[in-house]
Amino acid sequence: MMLGFGNLFRQQNLVKNPVRLLIIRSWHNEKPIPVSWKKPEYGWTKLNFDGSCRGRGCRGSIGGVIRDHNAEFLLGYAESIGKTTSVLAELASLRRGLELLIENGWKDIWLEGDAKTLGDIIVEGRSVKCKETERSISEINIMLPEFKNFILSHVYREGNRAAAKLAKIGHRLEKPKIWRVNPPHEVLRIVHEDAEAK
Repeated sequence: MMLGFGNLFRQQNLVKNPVRLLIIRSWHNEKPIPVSWKKPEYGWTKLNFDGSCRGRGCRGSIGGVIRDHNAEFLLGYAESIGKTTSVLAELASLRRGLELLIENGWKDIWLEGDAKTLGDIIVEGRSVKCKETERSISEINIMLPEFKNFILSHVYREGNRAAAKLAKIGHRLEKPKIWRVNPPHEVLRIVHEDAEAK
């Protein structure tokens, strides 16, 4: 199952718990938009992923966090990926997260990132001019049939904080890192805050 970004976002329930409710005002709509991390349905696994670029020449890193329907941390990853673009960093983070989901046998998955263009590229099949981007998309599309069900959605950055923090940690790493029991302390705090917001 696959839903476009817009369709999925409209179907999500609004958060009622003000503990971690962040508000964004749209330039086109004066109504506040509630932003928080949302748990997947029972039996589903959720991957939040993020790519990061820093400095001249864009030194990239990736990070992601996988949680279950109880908002429990299952796995996290981070790594430095060298010179890249922001789109390629986002795609690399999604690709790495998909590899880990496949390795662990999770079949009903919700993929969520804060780069809205990925939805246009992957879900809607928007064409791209960069060969490297095209190759990354092809690799992702080869992996997606491995899952029984999947959803790809966009979330504002405030709802993707744990993945963003891991991507920032990736800049400091000399080799790829996977956390299988507990994430780094600064990520664990965010995971707990996300779980409280329900």
